Amino acid sequence: QVQLVESGGGVVQAGGSLRLSCAASGRTFIGYAMGWFRQAPGKEREFVAAVNWRGGSIRYADSVKGRFAISRDIAKNTVYLQMNSLKPEDTAVYYCAARRSAVTPIAEYDYWGQGTQVTVSA
Repeated sequence: QVQLVESGGGVVQAGGSLRLSCAASGRTFIGYAMGWFRQAPGKEREFVAAVNWRGGSIRYADSVKGRFAISRDIAKNTVYLQMNSLKPEDTAVYYCAARRSAVTPIAEYDYWGQGTQVTVSA
């Protein structure tokens, strides 16, 4: 059974940092792109960042460029999202996702985690 388990969410003041982790298990993820999406209350789920299997292709949403960094550890089947200079508008549930194809900002991913809450106070 495939599982994506996010961790690292929490409450932080504006300007602070958090590091999210997503541990994947249940199958090999060779060739899989990994992505992060987020959903704020009353809003649609939106793309945050994604990285391909080898790490050579990375995409970010314009709203997080220069502040967030995605990375992955293939040996640990884990993907990370380092979030710096956090803003109140970054408050959302953050979801990890995996797809057996190239990086895309569209939410067409094969597997999804349950999400982790990130709250940024002003």
